[in-house]
Amino acid sequence: MRKNILVYNNTTGIVELITPLFDQEELNVIAAPTLEALLMLMKSEHIHMILVDIELDASGWGHGMETIHYIRKNVGIPFIVISSQTAETAKIMALNVGADDYVTIYDNPYVLLARVKALLRRYSNFRINDREKENVYRLGDLELNDKLHTVVLGGNEVKMTPIEYKILRLLMQEKGKVFSMKQIYEKIWQMQALDSENVVAVHIRHLRQKIERNPRDPQYLKAVRGLGYKVG
Repeated sequence: MRKNILVYNNTTGIVELITPLFDQEELNVIAAPTLEALLMLMKSEHIHMILVDIELDASGWGHGMETIHYIRKNVGIPFIVISSQTAETAKIMALNVGADDYVTIYDNPYVLLARVKALLRRYSNFRINDREKENVYRLGDLELNDKLHTVVLGGNEVKMTPIEYKILRLLMQEKGKVFSMKQIYEKIWQMQALDSENVVAVHIRHLRQKIERNPRDPQYLKAVRGLGYKVG
């Protein structure tokens, strides 16, 4: 089945570049020049992923990051930020406000295609596993229900992005086992871990902010110095 990839803004001309490439992989590219158009298309079309093609220069990071945060608040499907900004700070900030991945316009288009396909595959497997599994994982007053796709802390549901949920599920499925950043990246992203530390660290920080009463003194998601992370 063909999947619909929505490109918001298109400041770099990426739509024209990737459309024939994506078409070969049965991926439809749809352009949304405004946030209003994006939200309307989300309602009228079955959109599987969003590419946020946005300028993040030294003077525009604030507005750009606000836009990324707005999209994450209003859209539950995965999305990748595309930008001409190569600074690691921009990448970390984009992940901090809700992006699932970050690609620069200088990357080979086939790199973008590979990341899109990998994220779609993870999200699809995530939804399939969600329907098939009925496992419930608990640690103290933290509960992850794989049948309902919910995380509950002290009786209150905690909203998670798909990536955050998969990381937490991985760690809770094997409580006490230490996973390195490389292992976490390769298991969740299903890609070779190259310069992946910042990506994993950002999502770990988000998880701690959501499930820890004091993220600086975590009760659930703990770091093991020099080795990685574990739950419990």
